[in-house]
Amino acid sequence: MGASAKPQDNSSEISDFNYDLDPSYIPTDEEPFMNERQLKFFEKQLIDWKNSILAEAQGTLNQLQDGPIREPDLNDRASSETDWGIELRTRDRQRKLISKIEAALRRIKEGEYGYCQVTGEPISLARLRARPIATMTLEAQERHERQERVSRDD
Repeated sequence: MGASAKPQDNSSEISDFNYDLDPSYIPTDEEPFMNERQLKFFEKQLIDWKNSILAEAQGTLNQLQDGPIREPDLNDRASSETDWGIELRTRDRQRKLISKIEAALRRIKEGEYGYCQVTGEPISLARLRARPIATMTLEAQERHERQERVSRDD
């Protein structure tokens, strides 16, 4: 039996997990921080988000493969090309977002998810629900952005 490379597409990733989570479950501060249930909640949220982005990207790819823009009017063609430029920039941002999602999934597996990479303190559950790829507490993020602004102004 020859060795074969595992494909990079992880869209079937969700099928590898058996989430026995109540669909109405929302992590709360009353339970132990980053317990198994919370980790499964965020892992599922991240994988669903990633799969959604990949499905959108596939739709864009299919449209691009349909052929060149065939607008007979030059103004319509310019407008279509502008729209495609915006669409491609959006897809590039989403590509970067996927790498952040994958990094968050890695942190879950390594037991580092939910903790600030700067201070080591727990990131609030509300922040993680709003931005599951967060790597810093709100305070550390604000400090980071202030320092960035100051260095940019110099």
